[in-house]
Amino acid sequence: MMGISSILMDILGPILKQIAPFVPGQTFPHYFSGLFHNGLVASLMVTVVAGLLGSFLLVRNLSLIGDGLAHVSFGGICVGIVLGSSAPLWFALVFSVIAAILIFEMQRNEILTGDASIAIFLTGMLAFGLVVLRIWGGGVTIDVEGYLFGNLLLIDEQSLDLILIISIFSIISISLLHNGLLAITIDPLAAQVQGLPARGIGLFFSVTTAMVVVSMVQVVGTLLVTALLVTPAATAQLVGRSFRSCIIWTQFFGLTSVFLGLYLSSEIETGTGSMIAVVSAAIFGIVALCKSVVIPVFNPRNNT
Repeated sequence: MMGISSILMDILGPILKQIAPFVPGQTFPHYFSGLFHNGLVASLMVTVVAGLLGSFLLVRNLSLIGDGLAHVSFGGICVGIVLGSSAPLWFALVFSVIAAILIFEMQRNEILTGDASIAIFLTGMLAFGLVVLRIWGGGVTIDVEGYLFGNLLLIDEQSLDLILIISIFSIISISLLHNGLLAITIDPLAAQVQGLPARGIGLFFSVTTAMVVVSMVQVVGTLLVTALLVTPAATAQLVGRSFRSCIIWTQFFGLTSVFLGLYLSSEIETGTGSMIAVVSAAIFGIVALCKSVVIPVFNPRNNT
């Protein structure tokens, strides 16, 4: 039975191969010619979804939750590896969803602040994963490093199926809940008065965030998730004048980071996740510098 990735590749494969001759570099064209199709498609899908999600996370002051859930997912991956699973991302998905629900409920019931609960899960589950590997898994291996820092070569057809399902589900759900998410973000009490299920929407958003974070693990790694989830959205807030324009700019900065990161990593042989993170941070720095230094110089009225 053909998975969703096989169907998508049958459609996109010929198109990407036609683009390959025009792609610069010696190794980067292989992402288009067929050798690394899975990695390219997964990177693009994850970036689009992360851009949508990251914009809402920044508005809701939850930028750290992605990093926290990514570390939780690493604990699940380690358990899956130790148990000999061929798909440890499913373990990561279960662990992350449970953690997202617990973090949301503790924050909502004022048991702990959001940052405190995230920090506890972040350090606890990362340490748990490392302990599990040390005792039963033979320590950190090359495959485990791929989950820590990202490795597109780990994305097989089964992993791509999971990434695509999560991405499509997330895009549809965020689009349908767009107005409700904005309402409970701006004024939760007013949203409840209007009859919106604030708790249900918030919980669903947290679970969706956990799923998206898991889909990003093989692209940028558990330690570098914020490179695509937060940094492009933060850069977009520097230039966007409305929430809608911020989402558009987030997509632009995110996709630019991915294409440049993949190109540079393939040509100078560095890790894909780390290079994407470096490029994303560099773009933020350039935009911030232009806004704070260059633009005021050419617009004297801003200094008055």
